[in-house]
Amino acid sequence: MTEVAEQRLEHRYRPLGSARELFSCKEPEILLSGPAGTGKSRACLEKLHALCLKYPGMRGVILRKTATSLTSTALVTFREHVAVEAIQSGEVRFFGGSSQEAALFKYGNGSTITVGGMDKSIRIMSSEYDVAYVQEATELTEDDWEAITTRLRHGKVPYQQLIADCNPDVPYHWLKNRCDNNRTHIIYCKHEDNPRLWDTESNVWTPDGASYISKLDALTGVRHERLRLGKWAAADGLIYDTFDAQIHLHKQISEPPLSWARYWSIDFGFTNPFVLQMWAMDPDGRLYLFKEIYKTGRLVEDHAKFVRDKMLKGKRGAEPAPVMVVADHDAEGRATFEEKLVMLVAEQDEQGMTTVREKLGVSTTPAHKSVLEGIEAVKARLKVQADGKPRLYICRDARIEVDQALVDKKLPTCTQEEILEYAWGKNVSHDRDRIPKEAPRKLNDHGMDAMRYLVAAVDLVGRPSIRTLTW
Repeated sequence: MTEVAEQRLEHRYRPLGSARELFSCKEPEILLSGPAGTGKSRACLEKLHALCLKYPGMRGVILRKTATSLTSTALVTFREHVAVEAIQSGEVRFFGGSSQEAALFKYGNGSTITVGGMDKSIRIMSSEYDVAYVQEATELTEDDWEAITTRLRHGKVPYQQLIADCNPDVPYHWLKNRCDNNRTHIIYCKHEDNPRLWDTESNVWTPDGASYISKLDALTGVRHERLRLGKWAAADGLIYDTFDAQIHLHKQISEPPLSWARYWSIDFGFTNPFVLQMWAMDPDGRLYLFKEIYKTGRLVEDHAKFVRDKMLKGKRGAEPAPVMVVADHDAEGRATFEEKLVMLVAEQDEQGMTTVREKLGVSTTPAHKSVLEGIEAVKARLKVQADGKPRLYICRDARIEVDQALVDKKLPTCTQEEILEYAWGKNVSHDRDRIPKEAPRKLNDHGMDAMRYLVAAVDLVGRPSIRTLTW
């Protein structure tokens, strides 16, 4: 219990199970690994907050791979549950940052907690800390992780520590290997560690717990193993088995150069996600997924408006017109999207001058029908070439908005989250001769379909010449 005497405000938190173990553990590197909803992030933030109050002048840091992803996750938990009383009393104040200093929480006793992302780490990594907390540590590279450890040398706490949490990933992930080799101490979490879900006196699920667990029990395959059972598991028969997050996930490219050709791909849906992917191709022919809609419950005409209002506006005020818009074979969806989309088009002349003009409507191309050919084309792009780079990247922050309905159902919310679950099904009959053949499982594959449409259109059908495109 932490007490702020002047205001007579009390903060109460009782760590249980894995959270209790975290509080007593002084290992230099600790990972809380467990399924969704076990209270991992809350436990890490509570320990960081308690250390700041106990050791005046202590310096902590809250990190994630990207700074923007913290605003709707760890920082909400910190403000609304962990430090709420300290913030109300004025013991803790938030400083939004400047060109010289990163954003941070300042304590009355001189302690601080800096917040930021490893994507913009210059200001963060120039300081020294006592304790670092990394949320969703599987997003980081091992180089990121080791860079953080080098900054833990401030000396205000008797021990310097990197604490982190994550949902389990593939069993061969670098972080799991680090734990298996005893370089990082792993603490396994379970749902019974969260008092909001589990009644420790009666040994039964609380009403909230029963509802939450029923949703996790409804999951299938690798998502059930990871998010319900807490296992580091990979999908059986993974289709894109060469996909490596450390290679194929790229930093955000919010506005690729105007000279890079643009391609869009669409997989229509309403109950299932509607997916629109914006790709850019660099001068060497590499494709970058840099913006994405992945959203349920929205009409196609409203998606067209969202594209105009949210996806095509940036510092330049517009995006270049796409060379090609490839879509699934939903004729009604294609017609509506073509009719309703109004866009501002950015163009650059030979002297490098940019102009913007309005364009009404867009033409779509139906997707290449052969699923297996499209998959092989994607696999070819994922292969690392002689220059050490693949020919396809997914930008980490491509997703424009988070669909809370999908979050609540523990379903993928973007293409990036689908790819390591996209697996082969068995004995699926297709073709005229009805011969049982292997085919992808039709489950959580909406981004996979859109990606395949685009790569097949570019590499198998042939991309149109930009020079002959007219609007």
